Amino acid sequence: MTRTLTALAAATTFAIVAVAAPTDANAHWRRGGGAVAAGIIGGLAAGAIIGSAMAPRYYYEPAPVYVAPPPPGVCYEQEWVWSPRRGEYVLRNVRVPC
Repeated sequence: MTRTLTALAAATTFAIVAVAAPTDANAHWRRGGGAVAAGIIGGLAAGAIIGSAMAPRYYYEPAPVYVAPPPPGVCYEQEWVWSPRRGEYVLRNVRVPC
């Protein structure tokens, strides 16, 4: 439904522009800077209206993630461990006996 209305609005806009385009006989009345500014502002407004009509109106939350507890008899502690790849000490979780 929304896409149909968007397509109809776009077709109507193009039809109005085609009919209202100045011909050579009355083009000299359109020389003012106000006409250019009005065209730019109108184009931005039409783009905002059509863009907001086409934007999705839904949001999916990420699925919940279950993290299993560690098996019994296994404990973890944070220790500073040397990382040869990084060339410095990093804080890591290390498995220790319980």
